[in-house]
Amino acid sequence: MQGMASSTQSQSAPPVAAKKPHETTHHGITVSDDYAWLRDPGYPDVSDKAVIAHLEAENAWFEARMKPHGETVETLFREMRARIKEADKSVPQKDGDWLYWIEYEEGAEYKKWWRRPVGSAEDGSADELILDEVALAEGKDYFRLGAISVSRSGKLLAYSADENGSERFTARIRNLETGELLADEIPGTLSSLLWVAGDKGIVYSLANEHWRTDNARLHWLGEPTSSDVELFHEDDEGFRVGSSLSANEGWLIISTSDHETSEVRLVPAADPLADPVLVRARQKGVEYDVDVDEREGGDATLFVHANDTHENFRLATAPLADPASWTTLVQGTDDFYLTGFDLFRDFFVTEGRLAGLDQVEIRHYDDPARVEPIDFPEASYVAGLSDNPEWAVDRLRLSYQSMISPGTVYDYHVADRQLETLKVQEIPSGYDKDLYLTERLEIAARDGTAIPVSIVMRKDRPAGGPLHLYGYGAYGLAIEPGFSTARLSLVDRGFAYAIAHIRGGDDLGRAWYKAGKLERRTNTFNDFVDVAKGLVEHGYTAKGRISISGGSAGGELMGAVVNSDPELWGAVVAQVPFVDVLATMLDASLPLTPGEWPEWGNPIEDKGAFELIRSYSPYDNVRAQAYPPMMVTAGLNDPRVTYWEPAKWVARLRELKTDDNELIFKTNMGAGHGGKSGRFQSLHETAEEFAFILWQMGVET
Repeated sequence: MQGMASSTQSQSAPPVAAKKPHETTHHGITVSDDYAWLRDPGYPDVSDKAVIAHLEAENAWFEARMKPHGETVETLFREMRARIKEADKSVPQKDGDWLYWIEYEEGAEYKKWWRRPVGSAEDGSADELILDEVALAEGKDYFRLGAISVSRSGKLLAYSADENGSERFTARIRNLETGELLADEIPGTLSSLLWVAGDKGIVYSLANEHWRTDNARLHWLGEPTSSDVELFHEDDEGFRVGSSLSANEGWLIISTSDHETSEVRLVPAADPLADPVLVRARQKGVEYDVDVDEREGGDATLFVHANDTHENFRLATAPLADPASWTTLVQGTDDFYLTGFDLFRDFFVTEGRLAGLDQVEIRHYDDPARVEPIDFPEASYVAGLSDNPEWAVDRLRLSYQSMISPGTVYDYHVADRQLETLKVQEIPSGYDKDLYLTERLEIAARDGTAIPVSIVMRKDRPAGGPLHLYGYGAYGLAIEPGFSTARLSLVDRGFAYAIAHIRGGDDLGRAWYKAGKLERRTNTFNDFVDVAKGLVEHGYTAKGRISISGGSAGGELMGAVVNSDPELWGAVVAQVPFVDVLATMLDASLPLTPGEWPEWGNPIEDKGAFELIRSYSPYDNVRAQAYPPMMVTAGLNDPRVTYWEPAKWVARLRELKTDDNELIFKTNMGAGHGGKSGRFQSLHETAEEFAFILWQMGVET
């Protein structure tokens, strides 16, 4: 039957997708796509028999090819799991009259949420289980907690959950005094859940039919959702709406933004139906976020984090009565990338990066120019504010790690400027930091730009051995040089593990991000290739001895570099890869497309954007050549990178590639963008990926 790959096909050969001619024309240019049929016309309901049969045939081929390596997968899984303290809990944190923490029990895939009254005994007699993810996930193939929020009175709990990976969460409310679920139920949310109006109402956002949050809504407890009030609606289909509370929870902050422009409104949390205060009308290219300083004895002052005067952002203030009149408090500079701020009663905190390294700074309202940076013990690390729910504090909860230092929880005592270690990540199977070293070097890209690279390896690793290179490079998201227990399974087998801090992320500031987007998008791909070549030249590895991986936009990166430089790579893992860039950006009906145009360009209206995207879109540039061994994954319910992108890509690769290297493709039929949801289920998927890499790289397990 045309259009169907038989699910009973012999496992001596991979599935071959049928070719069905399909053409579209844009700007006078015709694009052919013989595999467009793999997009189910009923999406998001995927039930087309031909499509399902093809995905199942690919899954069967995946299982057949990986089956001989099942023992390796299980070995890797067991050692990864052995590095995780199964019965573990977080450091309790005070919020009002309670101490809150989360806890994993031995063998549990999901966590439990606990609290106890401040000052009560620590023997467990006063502990109260407020949410049991284990029970909620029981019998389900997929479960992911979305938002969780305790009311200010401490008597009610709002939470939301997704049970199929579609990123549509159903919100529910539990009475913590009686344990009963209230009748209130809000399906289709994709947002935080905020208590307002003296715990009588909840503010949330619904995902519309295109998975876009174009609204902020108010639900009154005990009332039907049909009577919920829309507080704000966004008409621009490229913008998304989100809500939060100010530091002292006195104000509801409703924000709307795309990837380069934002706009904020303020509403009294006690009176959410009051007329909103517009801080400043949107101006293309200006991003800003806001908090409200309402200390006793003073007028309300807005703190504004904005990029209107410098691309690395400044911090400004404005009177609430004149919110658009911004006065600079902390100047934007080329050297320091100001990523955010947090207000507390007696001081405020600025966070950012200096030369790519995290900075956390204490500042005081009466002398904002005086900076008290928090000093951390290593030269390369990841650090930042953690959970700090209270307004009036004298210490800050911080998180810290490096590529060789397990995750650490600190309290920073502001008055005496001292770090107190509360918890260091425990690795039950053992970990000796002294066996490893981490380096940070710079490698010149082809245009002369110095690209930072973070590396971890064993000290006894021979030069020139295998190396795994990871990259992302999009949306201004930095890939931080943090710790990973799973990564040790490669490093302990002689791999160096490197992170390429390529342009497109904001690792070195906003200019770094801009240098890898829109018309400069190809810098991202070139940087990754040039880092790999530089690592070969520096003697870290050899051509063909490099495995690589990336997911989502990082999967687009994988697709681009296997097209351009296939001979460099010994193995490739592309997780939910965004590889059909041109077709997706041409389809405004898809969930995320309009909001993505500021990132990639709008090929519908702009012929130049069309031609540029077409020149690098991985799917459109597959050609007859030898490709490296590749493992590709997808999620059937993924609203971010739709399943047909990797499915079409693999089909075209199978048609055109001239080699006999492995190409395997697995679709999670009950999951979305993040893969399996349980902590060990997701670990098993990592074990599969590493087993594939070891197999293809010829490394003994």
